[in-house]
Amino acid sequence: MSEQSRTIVENAWKAFASHDGERISAVFTEDAEWLAPPGNATAVALEGPSHLVGRKAIVQFLASDFPRLFVRDVTVTFHGFYADGNRVIVEETMTATLANGNHYANDYCFVFELRDGLIHRVREYMDTARAHRMVFGEAPR
Repeated sequence: MSEQSRTIVENAWKAFASHDGERISAVFTEDAEWLAPPGNATAVALEGPSHLVGRKAIVQFLASDFPRLFVRDVTVTFHGFYADGNRVIVEETMTATLANGNHYANDYCFVFELRDGLIHRVREYMDTARAHRMVFGEAPR
């Protein structure tokens, strides 16, 4: 199951990068959740939640909202995919040009939990202070 789980998540990243709502929707359970740190710069800048609940909300974020902040030159460099059963850990660095023209570069760790071959839960970890500096020019208060 571990190798299959890894493949599911690797293919999901390709769907995310496409910003195609139908492709993205196909990789999540209907009741999926995406949990990012509260008050993270992306959620604040987009005036959205840090905890996305439901496939529809996740698709909206990845297909429509994300590209409004990270407008061009989005590159993801993967440092590791680690799978154990239905859980996959992904280490990566994302770089991009932000809507305000600033360069963005941050390291992430994602924990994907799968159910019935689909993504059921994502927990996202990143350097939130660093992201705030790049998006807003200062650390959060």
